[in-house]
Amino acid sequence: MRAVILLSGGIDSATTLAIARRDGYACLAVSFDYGQRHRYELEAARKVAASLGVVRHAIISFDMRTIGGSALTDDIAVPKGRDETQMGGDIPVTYVPARNTIFLSFALGFAETEDAFDLFIGANAVDYSGYPDCRPEYLRAFERMANLATRAGVEGAGTFRIHAPLIRMTKADIIRTGVALGVDFGLTHSCYDPTPDGAACGQCDSCTLRIKGFREAGVTDPTRYAEQTG
Repeated sequence: MRAVILLSGGIDSATTLAIARRDGYACLAVSFDYGQRHRYELEAARKVAASLGVVRHAIISFDMRTIGGSALTDDIAVPKGRDETQMGGDIPVTYVPARNTIFLSFALGFAETEDAFDLFIGANAVDYSGYPDCRPEYLRAFERMANLATRAGVEGAGTFRIHAPLIRMTKADIIRTGVALGVDFGLTHSCYDPTPDGAACGQCDSCTLRIKGFREAGVTDPTRYAEQTG
């Protein structure tokens, strides 16, 4: 069995890759260089892919700065120091318009050319920042579309399936699962606004959730932070 895993280089995607490998898939990873301010994640993705023995790692480049509209791709400040209530209150400015739809579409094309009908994404609907494209109903809708809009799906070569094994897990559970599967979290990167030398800011939503997750999991966080909340 062959599977395509969306690999950002963060905790969730690294654990998702480890789960797919545990489940017997030959794993092909795909990462995206889309003009994001936190491009350090691409080097993390390369290291994670190598450490977990992927068959192939494709990095697809395109520039979402042309669209803008997000703190990750535009000249908009990344929110810092927010608590969980604030994170869950609305869709934050770190939301990148249609990002998962764009990513999954590239991954679907990649999967079709590789005769891989299983796509894994580290989407999570528990410890997340209110992104609409991380919800189970969205992933089910994309799966239906994938089988309607591809030659492989229409001609019956196979049925595309979208796997989101972390969808109902807390960040602490994800970290525990990753540790059990041998993920080296020291290779991962989560920060939305790293310093010029690559240190995590320790204040953005992603850092806050990462710090909380390691604390609740009882696992030492190997991240180098410029500063931390909490």
